[in-house]
Amino acid sequence: MAVPFCLGKVIDVIYTSDSQKMRENLNKLSVILLGVFVVGGLCNFGRVYLMSVSGQRITQVLRKTVFGSIVKQEVAFFDKNKTGELINRLSSDTSLVSQSVTMNISDGLRSTIMVAAGVSMMFYMSPQLALVGLAIVPPIAGMAVIYGRFVRKITKSVQDSLASATQVAEERIANIRTVKAFSQESREYQMYSDKIHHVLQLAYRESLARGIFFGLTGFSGNIIILSVLYYGGVMVSDSNLTVGNLSAFLLYAGYIGVSIGGLSSFYSEMNRGLGASTRLWELVDRTPAIPVSGGLVPTKEPEGRITFQNVSFTYPSRPDSRIIHDLTLDIPKGSITAIVGASGSGKSTLAALLLRLYDPDGGTIHLDGLPIQQLDPYWLRSHIGTVSQEPVLFSCSIRENILYGALDPSKVTEKQLIDVAKEANAYDFICKSFPEGFDTLVGERGVMLSGGQKQRVAIARALMKNPRILLLDEATSALDAESEYLVQEALERIMKGRTVLTIAHRLSTIRNADQIAVLEQGHLVEKGTYSELLSIENGVFRKLIQHQTFAASDRAQLRG
Repeated sequence: MAVPFCLGKVIDVIYTSDSQKMRENLNKLSVILLGVFVVGGLCNFGRVYLMSVSGQRITQVLRKTVFGSIVKQEVAFFDKNKTGELINRLSSDTSLVSQSVTMNISDGLRSTIMVAAGVSMMFYMSPQLALVGLAIVPPIAGMAVIYGRFVRKITKSVQDSLASATQVAEERIANIRTVKAFSQESREYQMYSDKIHHVLQLAYRESLARGIFFGLTGFSGNIIILSVLYYGGVMVSDSNLTVGNLSAFLLYAGYIGVSIGGLSSFYSEMNRGLGASTRLWELVDRTPAIPVSGGLVPTKEPEGRITFQNVSFTYPSRPDSRIIHDLTLDIPKGSITAIVGASGSGKSTLAALLLRLYDPDGGTIHLDGLPIQQLDPYWLRSHIGTVSQEPVLFSCSIRENILYGALDPSKVTEKQLIDVAKEANAYDFICKSFPEGFDTLVGERGVMLSGGQKQRVAIARALMKNPRILLLDEATSALDAESEYLVQEALERIMKGRTVLTIAHRLSTIRNADQIAVLEQGHLVEKGTYSELLSIENGVFRKLIQHQTFAASDRAQLRG
């Protein structure tokens, strides 16, 4: 901002009649200007470098904070919020917000200082001319406020639509094998295109508003210069202003015009950042209904006695459909309890409630006489091992997937790793089928392994924390005969001495259970041993067999 003033002085020096004095003053002013340029260059370097570094650090902290908040949320949160939308918040929104509070604020401060300095110098040189040139600023400021509110709203809509499109892309790419199996590539392409088209339409509205606003601000800046040029020319002709001062005044007017454009951009980008940040703060400020940790931590290992007492439950995403109705069930320590019932009767829901992935709407669940709502969820889950029908593995090595079950993987020895693999019937296929052994990569969600291999790796993972309680959710129902035999053998081995809650459609899984609980539409309708339930004429257990709830071979075995 010293440049226009110095240039005005240079012009006045040039018009000096004494050539010797003119040369001396010109040399002095040129040296001063050179010093100003050097300082300005260094300051600009520092501003850009420091703000860029700050932007990256803020992005990193924002992403860590948002991701930390996401993973702490209860499972019901993920029933309502799609994965792609959350990923979009992590990637796009965090970048936009960090850009808004670093380079954008830097540019805004720079423009603000330039406008303030320029206006001050204009009033210093000629208050009368300054008032003429700046008369257009107040209406522009009012227009900027209205525009900023619109931009904030439209930016939030754009980001929401982009998140929806990202969700479609993420889900389809993750399930590309299903897409290809049904030859739905064109359909998915069209669906994504429609989502992106909606984003484009919103972006058109935003672009139109930005174009109008920046067009008007640019026009206003030029009007300032024109009015100063005209009125200043009149003042020079009346000898009320020197040519050098008019030139400096014009340069200040030009700088102010550019800076007002910079302030407009700053205001626009800041409102875009505010629109995006609204979505981030919703995540960061959200308190999970079920905490990650906190609560009572018993001093001794659990014995494994579980009691469901008058438990009722409805999924938050389906409030009109009750899943569990006033269910009471006692599971003695060290026993095997099988849960059977038709699909949708609430079998898997019981396992989710015991893990405290959800809290029941009514009633309580006790572990060794203590309500699990009072226990530290981290402590509770560290003593429960789970093996589901469709185990999900991470896209890393077999070793890392098995060690995922350990509370502290760094303390697990190679011998312990091999032992749990052997106990899960996984050691042979790991060492014989794969040259890289435990370091074999399993691919996304374990797609490089067969169903039986994934299941046995999942069993080894569950065993790694040596749980007192085992939850087996139809762990063998999707396997072929050979894989089922190997998995079943592993399960029978690991169930000894533990409290087991098994959900199954295979008689081979439940026939040796200490008790069988039969569910029907969320109600506990029958309970007893295998032989006791078979002896009940017209019982629900027999109806389940007749209606093909169990495998055909099992039904034939029962008829025999």
